[in-house]
Amino acid sequence: MSYEIYRVNEKKSKKNPFTLLYITHSEYDKGWHSTKHSHHFTELFYIVKGKGSFLLPSNEILVKENDLVVINPNVEHTEKSNPRDSLEYMALGIEGLAFSLADETESQMGLFTYQVDRNDILFYLNKLLEEVKYTEEEYEVICQSIISILLVKLRRGKDFVIEKTEPKNINKSVAFIKYYIHQNYREPLTLDDLAEAGHINKYYLSHTFKEDIGISPIEYLNQVRIRESKILLETTDYPIVHIANIIGFSSQSFFTQVFKRSTQKTPSAYRKANSS
Repeated sequence: MSYEIYRVNEKKSKKNPFTLLYITHSEYDKGWHSTKHSHHFTELFYIVKGKGSFLLPSNEILVKENDLVVINPNVEHTEKSNPRDSLEYMALGIEGLAFSLADETESQMGLFTYQVDRNDILFYLNKLLEEVKYTEEEYEVICQSIISILLVKLRRGKDFVIEKTEPKNINKSVAFIKYYIHQNYREPLTLDDLAEAGHINKYYLSHTFKEDIGISPIEYLNQVRIRESKILLETTDYPIVHIANIIGFSSQSFFTQVFKRSTQKTPSAYRKANSS
């Protein structure tokens, strides 16, 4: 699996009500999926190649190469790669706006998808990646301008209404680390790893994360892992030690300890009570 993610430093444009939080370029193994999550900001996904789907609380939306997917704030979702055709995508996190359509049913769903011109969209997204990666002088201004162009193109392509949203009172670094955890919880992450990914001091990260979310980054990481482990316990016959390894725990005993603290049951007892 290859995965690149770059955080955008805070510098909001006076003209634009939105802020680019991050841009990612991700390529996943066949059958990969993330755990269900939501954000206080809008996400735009462009499918570079492969096939997959986005799972929402009540339905599943299939996606393929050249699809552009828009997910509104606070819509619970997870992305999943096709078992035979590995998913590769680029994604943007944009704070301060939301999308709606005249069709109320689709608007309530909170996810929109349609085909776009490959060369056009890749040109702008690759420029964004380049600017954020090398952070040369005034790169934030260029990023905001490119986003403005993309939004105009979105309105041309479909009858979108783009609405301003109130930013949630959450530190930008915390929002980034939450996103990073959901994408990488299978890895053996430490607080040092998270701080390095966000290019911030680990003590500052611990303080701001707990202040905004109510728990430490590692506690949040374990919550994400336990949520995924419940799905695996309910729907597979994988050995407990294999599940512990899949979701990033260093050992079966540590997984059992964290699982029991969270659910008051051992993984085996939970499987027996909830297995389908």
